[in-house]
Amino acid sequence: MFSRRTFLAASAATLATPAIARAQGFRLDPIYTPQTVRVKDTLAPQQIIVLPRAHFLYFVEAPGQARRYGVGVGKAGLEFSGEAVIQVKKEWPTWRPTNEMIEREPDTYAKFKDNEYVQPGGPGNPLGARALYLFQNGRDTFYRIHGTTQPSSIGRSVSNGCIRMINDHVIDLYNRVPTGTKVTVA
Repeated sequence: MFSRRTFLAASAATLATPAIARAQGFRLDPIYTPQTVRVKDTLAPQQIIVLPRAHFLYFVEAPGQARRYGVGVGKAGLEFSGEAVIQVKKEWPTWRPTNEMIEREPDTYAKFKDNEYVQPGGPGNPLGARALYLFQNGRDTFYRIHGTTQPSSIGRSVSNGCIRMINDHVIDLYNRVPTGTKVTVA
């Protein structure tokens, strides 16, 4: 059930995202739009596979069939790889950079230094409209599959490690995957 806050935030993001993209002169390459594609019949349904070098995320829906999305991924040395499980899903998640991010880019994250400030969810939040939290052995990896306020990062390796998606695309994926979904980043 939607709360009034969720409805207003979603409406604002829907209106803001195209305006942001237009202001940046951004047009998503059609290859990165969600589409149904063929995959190996041996891949088990209801799992996510991310191929960072190709900048694609696949949600296997049935034997031989997956929903493919374009993604932005981590810069060299910051990327996530391996297996994880989605243990938490959040709409309009709050966000705070990790201590490592603050140390690496103190000017970018100055407002977070030496305090406990957490950015509230909403259209300006770097995690975008939805976030899927990746866990290994019951522990949060601090890596996410999430929306973005930087749609031009799709198809690029520029993040601090998380897997970024266009907000409309991550909403679509969020609605398809339950908690407990296996994620493999190759």
